[in-house]
Amino acid sequence: MSNVYIKTKIRSGSYAMEYLRKIRKKRILVVCDKFLAESGAISYILDALDSSNTVDIFDQAIPDPTIEVVGKGLSVICKVRPEIVIGFGGGSAIDTAKGMIYFAGVRNLVPKPKFITIPTTSGTGSEVTSAAVITDSESKSKHLISSDDILADVAILDPRLTLSVPPSITANTGMDVLTHALEAYVANGSNVFSDALSEKAIELLIKALLQCYRDGKNLEARTLMHEASTLAGMAFNTAGLGLNHSIAHQLGGTFHIPHGLANALLLNQIIDYNSVNHDIMNKYASLACKVQLVDMNESPVMAVNTLKELIRTLMRCMEMPSSIRELGINIEAYEEQLQNMTDNALMDNCLAGNPREAGTEAIKKILLSIY
Repeated sequence: MSNVYIKTKIRSGSYAMEYLRKIRKKRILVVCDKFLAESGAISYILDALDSSNTVDIFDQAIPDPTIEVVGKGLSVICKVRPEIVIGFGGGSAIDTAKGMIYFAGVRNLVPKPKFITIPTTSGTGSEVTSAAVITDSESKSKHLISSDDILADVAILDPRLTLSVPPSITANTGMDVLTHALEAYVANGSNVFSDALSEKAIELLIKALLQCYRDGKNLEARTLMHEASTLAGMAFNTAGLGLNHSIAHQLGGTFHIPHGLANALLLNQIIDYNSVNHDIMNKYASLACKVQLVDMNESPVMAVNTLKELIRTLMRCMEMPSSIRELGINIEAYEEQLQNMTDNALMDNCLAGNPREAGTEAIKKILLSIY
């Protein structure tokens, strides 16, 4: 049996922000980071909202949002009691908004607001998922909140908001999209619906990611990547993720490695690990065929190798580091955290979705292999 639940209404394209103009006489809370608030980017929202609305801004979102930041936001949501919350920014800002809504709801602190997401990067897919990742600064671990209550009511995909994203962030977030689609494709919860979403996301990414990296002002390419990100988000929200994200969360929580980069560093190792299961190897091979990396007559081993070569080529062309060592993290510090990262990866919610079981030794081996 296949279960699919798609709650979020999606408005995509250069006129997507027009949706906001219809909102009247509402108490609105915008959640974003200081850069968006102070750089003037917030005017995209404020200019679109009618003056009859009352608008407050919580601009304390940070990369890898922490329990402390969500707590501050919770105080604000209780004070403002918004009828609408707008999560505006990258995945961290949207996850901060989700955390605020989730804990306010769990504690019955305020009536549930309508939730609108407006992503400014093409990567996390958070605008259409029922999950948020919150960091515990003390334990250096990341925790997943998962609830249909934090699914957005409306996602506004305006590619103009991504035109100024720097090349390095375009690279990292783009590889996050690829990871979402690949993990969802082989996840335990995958089905024909999530497979179709993953396939289309990767097809669009192959067309658009390098164009976005080389020419950030290419609106057509940015539109394709924005849609690929949302498709991949819908895929993993249906199918789940896996070992790749379980380990990447720990690399981010421990060493503050950008999430998309952490995922990219792991991708080929995880493909190899999962491909020990021949059914999974065949599924990766099928994907390579469907996105036209190989033809139907190619052997599964060659097809999977071609998929891995695509990943290496994308990373090389976007000048991404290919190992932890290249990030300036010394081996002693890395090994000192190895057990902690492994223990936290084993407790990570994403692990259950992986098609091949992974224990302590397997995770340690993968972590050491990417150093």
